[in-house]
Amino acid sequence: MDTLQALIIAILQGATELFPVSSLGHAVVLPALLHWGIDQRSPEFLPFLVMLHLGTATALLGYFWKDWWALLTGVIGAGDAHTVAEARRVFLLVVIATIPAVIFGFLLEKFVRGLFGSPIVAAAFLVVNGGLLLFGEKLRGRGQRSLSGLTKLDALLIGFWQCTALIPGISRSGATIVGGLLRGINHEGAAHFSFLIATPIILGATVLEVPKLLHESIPPGVLTNSIIAAVVAGITALLSTAFLMRYFRQHDSMALNPFAYYCILAGGLSLAVLLFL
Repeated sequence: MDTLQALIIAILQGATELFPVSSLGHAVVLPALLHWGIDQRSPEFLPFLVMLHLGTATALLGYFWKDWWALLTGVIGAGDAHTVAEARRVFLLVVIATIPAVIFGFLLEKFVRGLFGSPIVAAAFLVVNGGLLLFGEKLRGRGQRSLSGLTKLDALLIGFWQCTALIPGISRSGATIVGGLLRGINHEGAAHFSFLIATPIILGATVLEVPKLLHESIPPGVLTNSIIAAVVAGITALLSTAFLMRYFRQHDSMALNPFAYYCILAGGLSLAVLLFL
């Protein structure tokens, strides 16, 4: 993988990890469409993958640092009684929403990605992801609750929705936002919670890969490309998060539809190219 390819994948990762269009689906489909021949299971790709995740997670921590600082200080009991109680409530919701992904990810990730991880299947599931986003907008709950109205049951169900992103082509952020909408949470609140629970998931995936990384000999140039890609992915993720939070704040009606149409179009065209060209 050369530097240009690394930069393109980094920008793609930084944007699609937060946009509801599936970063994993794009990472599987794009190299196949461009005939790059990148083996994402090779030891050379591991440090690149770890650094991309680290860059994205750092961007999320940076954007939501006030939230995480409030959660941290609240959990340890710093602040007035109301602030501590609210911080501990939100922290518990994040933990509850993360548990299903941790369990199913640990048990099924390799199996699911091995079964569904071909470019053709990933492109097909991009189309499915578009349908999922349209479904979420069509059947969204009638309520207009904000993040402060989230319950433990809401968090658990959103956590189960997050598990669908184990399949390449299904967006983690898209699935969790849809889960929030179906529970009557507004777009901004659903997106805010989706991005909050993304941070431990992405950091967790990074930490799990570090032991493997320590046992691999990194070829010359790979680490440099990986660091550059991490910075680019982080900057892209930060800009994407800022844009999306503003977008969802200003659009609380059919806000997922443009992303749905994109996924259906991109997935359908990719399928046509992969099958017939």
